[in-house]
Amino acid sequence: MNYEQFNQFCRALPATTYVMQWGNSHVWKVGGKVFAIGGWSDDKQPAYIFKTSEQNFGFLSEVEGYKPAPYFANRGMKWIQLFDSKPDNDQDLQYYLTESHRLVSSGLTKVKQKALGLNQ
Repeated sequence: MNYEQFNQFCRALPATTYVMQWGNSHVWKVGGKVFAIGGWSDDKQPAYIFKTSEQNFGFLSEVEGYKPAPYFANRGMKWIQLFDSKPDNDQDLQYYLTESHRLVSSGLTKVKQKALGLNQ
């Protein structure tokens, strides 16, 4: 998945907003909270960061091409970086981006969720 495909996928999720920040990274938010970042790689290879469940964090931390996300995981947050993106990872990435969106949106207040038409 390239950044254009990443942005297109994230844009299709409910109640998302986009901003370019943190060194020209593609940052996607739901209810003002970050759920996905495209960028922050050490080289020109696309890299993606997303929030995970505790179980997926443990699993993905051991999978080749994934690692605990810089800056986030160092602070005890369960965020993963896919740094070796290949076309055969696209379906998995879409699943994890959708799950990250769900996790972040479910952490919003019930009032905000209702106002955004989420999790009802």
